[in-house]
Amino acid sequence: MEGASFGAGRAGGAVDPLDFLKQPQTILRVTAWIFSIVVFGSIVNECYVNKDSQSPELLCIFNENESACSYGIAIGIISFFGCIFFFVVDLQFQQISSVKDRKRAVLLDLGFSGFLSFLWFVAFCFLANQWQRTKMSKGALQGADAARAAIAFSFFSIAGWVALAVKALQRYRLGTDMSLFATDQFTADPNASYPGYPTGSGIESTETYQSPPFTETSDANPKGYQGATTICRNLQQKPQV
Repeated sequence: MEGASFGAGRAGGAVDPLDFLKQPQTILRVTAWIFSIVVFGSIVNECYVNKDSQSPELLCIFNENESACSYGIAIGIISFFGCIFFFVVDLQFQQISSVKDRKRAVLLDLGFSGFLSFLWFVAFCFLANQWQRTKMSKGALQGADAARAAIAFSFFSIAGWVALAVKALQRYRLGTDMSLFATDQFTADPNASYPGYPTGSGIESTETYQSPPFTETSDANPKGYQGATTICRNLQQKPQV
């Protein structure tokens, strides 16, 4: 984006809600938020089943491994609240006037998105591995669709958070256009003159230098000398007695 600081315009500018919702970053954020709901919602609601009809104890459907269900729920909740937090940060990002604060926000988004991508990759591998080892009982068959949904949307979440990390990296590489944060004492026009500097046409006139400085014009007949010469001539012209 031309004339932008870390992907946003001038600080304090108005934010158009419709344009904000159309941004790829916002769409990815909302998509990742929905995926997290599907994962931890599926595990909480349908992935705890009875081993058989005679056992009232609820066990995790993923090979009866409580750690698998707990991990999937934890990552889903972290992703859920992380999406909400960074959604608010994106909404208020243009109101941040400090360049350093904008940089910290982008780096935090980049680090969090990369970290969540790794955690979702671990979740996908962990749940898929435990599901392969699960013995198909009556209870497991009842929650099989929810287990498969949790595994599938864990994989989709990897792609979503990787895309968010890439977007954050692109925003970081955009850097900062310092003209957005310049004070009023600096004019926007680079050709403008500084205050107090004499402005001219840019072409020096030669008329100023026609006469050399510090020269005196000499008069061939000074006024006082001319008067004395005239008196002498008059005296010589008088007839002698």
